[in-house]
Amino acid sequence: MHDIIWLNILIISAAIYLVLSLFFTYLALQIPRNPVTHPPDWGKVTDTRIPASDGGEIEVWRVEPEGTSRGVVVLAHGWGRNRDRMVPRARIFGKMGFTTVIHSARDHGRSTPNRFMNASRFAEDIESVLDWVNEPVLLYGHSAGAAGAAIAANRNPQRVRLLFLEGCYARTKEALRSLYRAYNLFFGVIFGPMVVLWMDIFYRFRMDGVSPALLARQIDIPVLIIHGDRDENFPLHNVWRLRDGFPAGRAEVFIGKGAGHSDCSLTPEYPAAVQAFVNRHLPSG
Repeated sequence: MHDIIWLNILIISAAIYLVLSLFFTYLALQIPRNPVTHPPDWGKVTDTRIPASDGGEIEVWRVEPEGTSRGVVVLAHGWGRNRDRMVPRARIFGKMGFTTVIHSARDHGRSTPNRFMNASRFAEDIESVLDWVNEPVLLYGHSAGAAGAAIAANRNPQRVRLLFLEGCYARTKEALRSLYRAYNLFFGVIFGPMVVLWMDIFYRFRMDGVSPALLARQIDIPVLIIHGDRDENFPLHNVWRLRDGFPAGRAEVFIGKGAGHSDCSLTPEYPAAVQAFVNRHLPSG
């Protein structure tokens, strides 16, 4: 009798754990959203909406520089943010003479909803922007936007001239487990692994198949990997695994000293590093 009671307790506890972890999986795909307001303050700004792959719409800014443009830079924000988050980075490219195109992924900013966003859907939105731009671009992504940029570059190598990956992870499932531990140690240790498993089941066990470090093997273009040495979401070992995934000599690394996950662009050395990388591979004259 005593054994039966304990068995029932274990079964009930396991059922509660599975239900809670499934609920947390749903929440992880829905929240948080933390948009900012920071419109472009240079050049000629066009504010428009373009078609998304699911029939919805994506909000886009296209900012033309003064004088002749050196080309187009597409910038993709990270999870929970919006196009405004990428404006300070875009301004640097604008000062260099590039046209900048900045969009909000679906379910972010004022783009149309999509209930289950992930890196692959970030990539779909980038590809919608590439279709709209209709010329080869410099592609810049941050965090989830960086993973989406890696997926888009892998699928569209002829449409990307240079690739910038800021705050990017190497392997998808490992990165999610790390992210949940950084968010809350108890949640990350107790529920994180099961949440990731539920996601993998939901996406038919294809999550690691779109890991940036794996896709990097087929991305044979110059890449600048940008990462903070104090990034707690995706620790620094992601950088070296990601760099080593690209064909030999293709990936360069900029480490923001004292920077976390989202503030490499605020370090004093960042603008010069970006400009030097661009000028090495796309000399202006």
